[in-house]
Amino acid sequence: MDAAQQEATARARELQRSWYGEPLGALFRRLIDDLGLNQARLASVLGLSAPMLSQLMSGQRAKIGNPAVVQRVQALQELSSQVADGTVSAAEAAERMEEVKKSSGGSVLNSTQTTASSGAPTVRRVVREIQSLLRSVAGAGDIIDAADTLAPTHPELAEFLRVYGAGRTAEAVAHYEAHQS
Repeated sequence: MDAAQQEATARARELQRSWYGEPLGALFRRLIDDLGLNQARLASVLGLSAPMLSQLMSGQRAKIGNPAVVQRVQALQELSSQVADGTVSAAEAAERMEEVKKSSGGSVLNSTQTTASSGAPTVRRVVREIQSLLRSVAGAGDIIDAADTLAPTHPELAEFLRVYGAGRTAEAVAHYEAHQS
């Protein structure tokens, strides 16, 4: 790989970090490990070709162009956290992955496969939906600029934009929980 390719790859990974919270290579490897998948199976569940998944993982491509695929990624992230915390068994995760694969990417807040056992959306799920919506409208840099503009007159709104539009999911979850009382 020459210097120009390395620079393009580094730029793509930074864009991925701003859009998705982390480079897609790291995100997809975690899903593969947590859900017991291989790359071909992950590509199939997401509705991507194996070469496209590989390009996204390696940083040859920066953005997932299909919003339904982005929502499937988010559904798998939620499923992965449920497997990790023991609320979903491996067998149930396999069934849910089939549901994710068949999903057309409609509103994830109304989707039964992404809700907790109580039937209510999980906090993480709601936070990821807010993040996805903000990040589909603008990149992290533009969101930070907007927050800076609003900060003098609307500090709470500026904080919201920074936390949900450019921050990490864990920070946004903490913010959400702190503001639910």
